[in-house]
Amino acid sequence: MIRLTKPEDAAALIAVANTIGFEPNELEELGNMLADYLEGNSDSERFWITDDDDKDGPVGVAYCEPERMTDQTWNLQLIAIHPDHQGQGRGGKLLRYVEETLKACGGRMLLVETLASFERTRSFYAKYGYEEEARIRDFYTAGADKIVFRKVLNAD
Repeated sequence: MIRLTKPEDAAALIAVANTIGFEPNELEELGNMLADYLEGNSDSERFWITDDDDKDGPVGVAYCEPERMTDQTWNLQLIAIHPDHQGQGRGGKLLRYVEETLKACGGRMLLVETLASFERTRSFYAKYGYEEEARIRDFYTAGADKIVFRKVLNAD
């Protein structure tokens, strides 16, 4: 079941991020962002979504926020599925849920960024209709390019 994130999901969602390789400082920042959201201390347009498995509880997460000073352009800052549940179509369902949520509120465009070296991730976005829009060489560190993908949600 895909739904909005609830306070009791926080620990499980941080655990998902941990299993996919987040560093300790990234986990701490993610935890702070999630806590701010759940306590109502952040921008109300941002949203967190949870993929809740009947048997295992929360196994996936997505976090999306509007791009400042744009007309309904959004950034998907995080999407992750616990490795034990990958390859089951959950990531695609979660991504489509984010897209539908944005379309319903007038979202015009969704941007996603990833590392150039993440071939599997780049293939995932291409499979769901995202196009590579930009590459910033050496963005993260020397030799680690940032790739930005784009998908138009509402063409109006």
